[in-house]
Amino acid sequence: MDGQAEISTAEEAANNALVLAFGRLQGAANRLEYILGRALEQECGVSHLMFEVLLILGRAGDPGLSMRAVAQEQVLTTGGATRLVDRMEAAGLVERAEDPDDRRGRLVRLTPKGAETAVAASRVHVENIRRYFLDPLPADHRARFAEDLRILSHSARELLPRLP
Repeated sequence: MDGQAEISTAEEAANNALVLAFGRLQGAANRLEYILGRALEQECGVSHLMFEVLLILGRAGDPGLSMRAVAQEQVLTTGGATRLVDRMEAAGLVERAEDPDDRRGRLVRLTPKGAETAVAASRVHVENIRRYFLDPLPADHRARFAEDLRILSHSARELLPRLP
C-alpha cells in the first residue's frame, strides 16, 4: 500500500490504495463524530465541540486558559472560539476570569456545572467509544490502533500553523 503507482486516470485516482485508506479514515471519523456527538447532545445537552472544550479546560485546571489557547487546541479561529465560549458561558458551563499574569487578559475556566457536565458526558462518551470504536476491532489490534492514532494526531498537530 505504498501508493507509488502512477495515477493517470480518474479510475486510478479513485482506486489508489492510499487515497482509499485515507478516505476510509475520514469516513469513519465523520460517522463516529456524528454518532457519538448526537449521543452527547441527546443524553447530556452539549455538542461534541462543547464537550471537547470542557475536556480541554478540565485538563488545564485553574486558573484556566486564554481564548487563544482554547482556539489553538480546537483548531478554531479566535472568533469561533469566542462565540462557542459565549454559548457555553450562557449555559453556565464556563466562566471568564481575570488572568493573574496579564491584567488585560481573560481566562476561561469550568464552573461547577461545567465540571459536572464533563464527568457525566465522559461516562456516556466512554461507553459509546467502547461500543462503536473499539468493539468492532479485533481485541488484539485495539491498543496498537489507539497508539497509531495518537502518533498521527501529534504529527498533524506539529504541522499546523500557530495562531498569532
